[in-house]
Parts: sequence; structure tokens; C-alpha cells
Amino acid sequence: MDNKEIYKKTLTFSLRRFLWDLGSIIVILILSVLGFVIADKASNNGMIGLLIGLVIAIILVAIASHFISYVFKAGQIAMMTKGVSEGKLPEDVYGEGKKVVKERFLTVAAYYAATSAIKGIFNQLGRAITSAGQAIGGDTGGSIGSAISSIINTIVRYLCDCCLGWVFYRKDEKATKATLEGAVLFFKHGKTLLKNLGRVFGISLISFVCIGGVFFGITYLICMAFPGAFDALANEVREMIASGELEASNWFAEAGNLMIAVSALGGIVMWEILHSVFVRPFILVGVLRNYIESGKDAKITEKDFDELDGKSAKFKKLHKEAA
Repeated sequence: MDNKEIYKKTLTFSLRRFLWDLGSIIVILILSVLGFVIADKASNNGMIGLLIGLVIAIILVAIASHFISYVFKAGQIAMMTKGVSEGKLPEDVYGEGKKVVKERFLTVAAYYAATSAIKGIFNQLGRAITSAGQAIGGDTGGSIGSAISSIINTIVRYLCDCCLGWVFYRKDEKATKATLEGAVLFFKHGKTLLKNLGRVFGISLISFVCIGGVFFGITYLICMAFPGAFDALANEVREMIASGELEASNWFAEAGNLMIAVSALGGIVMWEILHSVFVRPFILVGVLRNYIESGKDAKITEKDFDELDGKSAKFKKLHKEAA
């Protein structure tokens, strides 16, 4: 199977993630507006009510996502890994994906423990590069190291997903040991994997301009349909700035400017959702293929593990636990 075939076959996970994210946004908007209306009528302080409703909505969505949405992402990565490594996928891709995730991670806690360890390892490796730059060239070296680290952090998300894919690929190995192997693979074959960097940045930039721009326009048109609501909100902001309750520019105290700010936020949020759900998986298939193929014939030795012990405290801790 080529990358496009794998992407299309696993698109069912993306569609489910999109519906989940869309539902989450609707819940957040409803509770935020409800909080504004109730507080505005009860105490003429709608902004406080909006913030309370927003916080409650985010907490509820976060709790629900912890137990539900992880299956969409992990299942998609599991099936992508299967397609890349075996060259075929089952008819019921979604059902098989859920099954594999539950078999590999018997509990939700086990999944988050593994993903947390993966992120911790790669984030520490990124920070190590920054420190190395500072040690070599002082402030200038630190700036160079920071720039390199920022670039690496951009692809860290992909590497974390690839490392999770390696955990699924090494299905007969314990998850902790497979996680350590995944980190070693990046360290040994970094040049091969980082060749995807141009593709990652290029496609991401295009998607940001296109998706973000379109939804900025759509959100702005929606905002223009409710001028009274933005007049009321701008008045709340103006009063809070004047009383010192809110530290913000007076630019936000104008209804038209608030519409622009909300539209920009809407464009960014929708780009983040659509890019994460539909575009990133398309990029990920290619990165994952390079990752898995680079490790198929790799001989990972204890010396490789020992080398990373000195670069990541998180890795060293897991290495001791797995020993």
C-alpha cells in the first residue's frame, strides 16, 4: 500500500475526531454564552460569567476527551503502522484499530503513561541541543541551539506519534521497552527522519494560510450578524479596563476590533482542528514509513540505550525500570 491508500483507509478515524472536536467547540460556545447571559442579567457583569462558563466547558471537554478521543488518534496510528509494515489493512479498519489499542494498552492510564514518557524523552533531547549550543558558543551558541531546538520541537509531535507507532509495531515487546527502542531509532537515524522537515513545514504553512484564512472570513461574517452582542461585550471590556480589572489594550474595547480578534481566534482554532485531524495524518504516513523502515533492520544494542541515558533523565529512568 502506498501512503495515499493508507491515508484514505484510515480517514475514518479523522472523521470521528473531527465530529468529536466540533461537538466540543459547540459545547464550549454554548456554556460560554450561557454564562455571559446569566451573569449579565443577574449582576450586569457578563464577562465574568463568560469566563466561568468557558472554564467549566473546557474542564468538562478535557475530562471526556481523556477517556474517549485518545482511541481515535492511537487507533489511527496503529492502523497506519499496520499498513506501512504489512502492506495491507482489514476491511473494518476502525474496529481493528480500537481492538489493537485496547490490547496494547489495557487501561487508559497505561496509554497516557506511555505517551507521557515518549514526549518527555523527546522534549529532553530537544533541550539538550539548546544546552549544547550555549556551552559551545555562549549567548550566540544558545540562540543557535534554541533555533535548532525550536525546529526539532516542531517535528517532535511527529516523532512522538512515530514512536507510538513503533510500540504498536513491536507488539510482542513490552510497551516500555518498545518506547525506549523508538527513542533510540531517532537518535541513530535522525538524519533520515529529519528529511521530512521540509514537507512538514511546507504543507503546514499552506494549510495555515488556506484553512485559517477561510475560517477567519467565515467567523467574521458570523460576528457581523450579531452587532448588538459585540457592542455589549465591548462595553464590558471597556468598563473592566477602566476599573483596572482587566489589563488589555483599549483596542479591544471597540466592537469592530473585537470582531476581528474573535475571527482571528476562530480561524486559528479551526485551522488547528482541521490541520490536526486531516492534514497531519497525511504528513504522518510518510514520516511514519521512514521511521518504521529505518528500524526494521536496525540492531539496537545495550550500548545505544546507555548513550541515551546521559541525554535524557526520563529515558534513563525508564531504562532502569525496564531492565
